[in-house]
Order: sequence, then C-alpha cells, then structure tokens
Amino acid sequence: MRAVVFEQWKTFPTIKDVPKPTPGPGEVVLKVAGAGACHSDVAVYSEYSPEMGATSELLKPSYILGHENSGWVEEVGEGVSGVNPGEAYLVYGPIGCGRCKACSRGQDTYCEHPEQVGYLASGLGRDGGMAEYIKVPARNLVPLGDADPVPAAPLSDAGLTPYHAIKNSFDKLAGGGKTALVIGLGGLGQVAVQILLAITGAKVIATDMKQEAMELAASRGAVTVPGGENQVAQIRELTGGRGVDAVFDFVGVSPTIQLGMETVASRGRMTVVGIAGGPYTWSFYTAPYEAELVNTYWGTIEELHEVVALYRDGKITPDVELYTMDNALEAYRKLQAGELSARAVVVPHMA
Repeated sequence: MRAVVFEQWKTFPTIKDVPKPTPGPGEVVLKVAGAGACHSDVAVYSEYSPEMGATSELLKPSYILGHENSGWVEEVGEGVSGVNPGEAYLVYGPIGCGRCKACSRGQDTYCEHPEQVGYLASGLGRDGGMAEYIKVPARNLVPLGDADPVPAAPLSDAGLTPYHAIKNSFDKLAGGGKTALVIGLGGLGQVAVQILLAITGAKVIATDMKQEAMELAASRGAVTVPGGENQVAQIRELTGGRGVDAVFDFVGVSPTIQLGMETVASRGRMTVVGIAGGPYTWSFYTAPYEAELVNTYWGTIEELHEVVALYRDGKITPDVELYTMDNALEAYRKLQAGELSARAVVVPHMA
C-alpha cells in the first residue's frame, strides 16, 4: 500500500510503498477514509531532533504520519468482538500503557509510563493513517454510525483538543453573562467557536489577523474583533470592562499569550492550546488577581465520543480541503507554508 512516511529528522516526508498491516490480538485494521494533516506533524519532521531527549525517543522515525484518522473496518484481530467489517469509526490517536491512573480514565495523553509503550500515538511514533490502511487498538475506535467519516477525520485532534480545553473551563463559563475569547481562527479555533456556541451559553468573541477567518467565525455566531492597537480595548469593552471569563489561545506565541492575559478577567482562566511556542513574563502587578494561566494537550477517549455526538447532530462541522494520496505531500507543503484556509484531509481511496 502507499503511505506518507517520516523517514529522517528535519526531512520532508515521502510517499512510498509499504506492507499492508495485519491486526494482532485486540487490534483492528481500518481502510482509511480520511487522514488530517496537522501542524504537529510539521513540527515533528521539521523541528524535532534526537537532542530533545525522551520526547524525541518516543517520536523517532521511521513511521507513517497521520494522527487524525477515520475509516471502515477491514479486518479484526484475535479477541476483538462487537466490531464488524464495513462499519465506520473515528480513531482516538493517543496510546498509553492502559494500566496507570491516566489511562484508566481514558486520558492516554497523560500516560505515566510512555517509555514502556515506546511511542505517543498512531502517527506519532507509531504508524498512523496517512496511508491506505491503518492498524489500531480496538479500544481506540469511536463509532461514527452513518455520519460521513471523511470530513470527520480531523475531529480526532482538531475537534477533541478544543473540546477538552473548553470542558476544563466549564466552571468559568457556567451561568449567565459569561464570555469566552477564541484567539486564532484556524482549524482548531473554528471548531472551538462551534463547540462553545453548542455547549455553553457564553458570548463568544473571536479574533484573528485574517479577515476571511473572522467572517467565517461571525457567520457561526461569534462576535469578532480585528487585530491592531485597539484590540485589547475592544475585547474588554465587549465584556463591560470586566474581562473575559475563559480565554482559549490556539496560536501560542508570545503576543497571543500576552493578549490573553491582558483581556482575561480576575479569577478567569487563560488556556494556551497552540504549540507555536513563545515566552511570557508573568508579573504580580499586571496579571489579574487569581487569573489562571494553563496549557492543555489533546483529550480523553470519552470526550471524543462526545465530540462525535456533536458532529452527528450537526452541531459542529470541520472545514476541510480534500487531497488524494498523489497530492498528500502538497497538503503538507501548503500547511507548512501557511497557505491552507481549511484542514487538509488526505483521502487515500479517492479517485
């Protein structure tokens, strides 16, 4: 079968022929419906190196990329029941030891023994879904029912990650008169706007440097604020001067973290979701009293079931741009160059 393979550190991936996987005990092989291209993939193959220590050991090449995956059951391994050929599933990417406290609550992202596993997730240290077929643990399958699996693929990260961050901030958004701010309206930010409007009663404020991204967020019900020197003042004005109860930064560079901390309310929460990277200098005299500054990573498999329920009910719709396997590397090139306006999804079996 054909697959997009990450072969060497700081090297662009290649398309090559590899053996079709065979399921072991407790595993399932899916015929891939869609595989999302994520900025995390770009970071792994273009920025990471062996010098990063334990993290690089878990992500070392060579393997097939793709940690946002959906597909139809092709073959089941020994001991697997309740999963039938042809059924559509979304794949929960993280794979932990299955025994620690974090794994027992379905949060393999925070597994206490990743060194025993040897990788982080399907597509992150272990063969992923940027291929015609993928092998995954049956436990990691989330049923899609009759929902279209192709545009659903990014939900396993671009949907789950904002959902987890938002659920972690429910205590800040409960009640009337609450506000939320979404910084960065790329794939995750657009889904975050939809999730906030679907599961909270908060006024959703959204900001980005791209006008078309703000127009899309506004069409979904957000109040938008453009970047510029009056950005902080405009955001605070929309909250009556009090500040935002829950801020979600889907970029994660120094200026966006600064923006979040200048607009968050006293006793509010600022969550950095984006991994672009950048320092922030905290000061007792400028940070709002009791405001929390936290980060988060991916989410739980239980939450992915909830994300799928929102998708099946039409509450959230990922913005996708489809690519054939022949054009999979072009999807990564455009992603790396910042030329995408939607989530790139490779559809290996698309003509």
